Amino acid sequence: MLCSIAKVSRSGYYGWLKDAGKTPRDYDDYLLIKKVFDRGKSKWGWRTLSMKLEREESTIFNHKKIKRIMRKYGLNCKVRRKNPYKAIMKKTQEHRTFVNVLNREFKQCVPGKVFGTDITYIPHNHRFAYLAIVKDMASGEIVSWHLSLYITMELVLTMLRKLPPHAGTLIHSDQGFHYTNPAYIHEVKLREMVQSMSRKANCIDNAPVESFFGHLKDEVDYRSCQVFGQLYQLIKKYIYYYNHERSQWLKNKMTPVEYRDHLLARSAA
Repeated sequence: MLCSIAKVSRSGYYGWLKDAGKTPRDYDDYLLIKKVFDRGKSKWGWRTLSMKLEREESTIFNHKKIKRIMRKYGLNCKVRRKNPYKAIMKKTQEHRTFVNVLNREFKQCVPGKVFGTDITYIPHNHRFAYLAIVKDMASGEIVSWHLSLYITMELVLTMLRKLPPHAGTLIHSDQGFHYTNPAYIHEVKLREMVQSMSRKANCIDNAPVESFFGHLKDEVDYRSCQVFGQLYQLIKKYIYYYNHERSQWLKNKMTPVEYRDHLLARSAA
């Protein structure tokens, strides 16, 4: 009746009754391990315990047995906390900055030789989208762009991968997390491009790209967009307009694409 109430089998009950009063398996070994464990004030792991048992207790245990007994009886080693300064140093070593090679030499005469890149946020429908672009410093043309709802590394990596091959081209950015990231640095190297970075907290060092973002936000009614797809098409349409239809006074009153072709024809003459 009691087995039925406790929902245990009769054989299980009699098996327990038979073993009652017996010393549990590994108990004596546990007492020895615990003695050494307590001596180390709960700071020794299985490796130290194994060495201490052999040296001080003249007992050799397989490391798997020590780990099993520690798990079984809850002998949890106090794990050393990570040193935050080491984490900072590691991050510093992984994330690299580069010299400001461009040095505000924005007036370029050869298209495809110097690019500027940056990210801006675009609010719409109570949230943000993020636009990454690459601008040709010579022609003013937006040669690559990518719009995303997420400001992850994929934002800048996808933007780079949309670029046609430009071996030897200088690509200038700020010192933001994305551009110092090893993944971005690796992608730039794969394309045989040269990295350049603005000085810290100096947005003027990348003024032409900032100028494009200013024009875009002045001329595009992005706040009216209700869904991401609508915003994407609006940005796509504006970038085409900017490259092919929007004349610029300082580019001989030409559009960026017209000015690019003008510079190429002049250099070929």
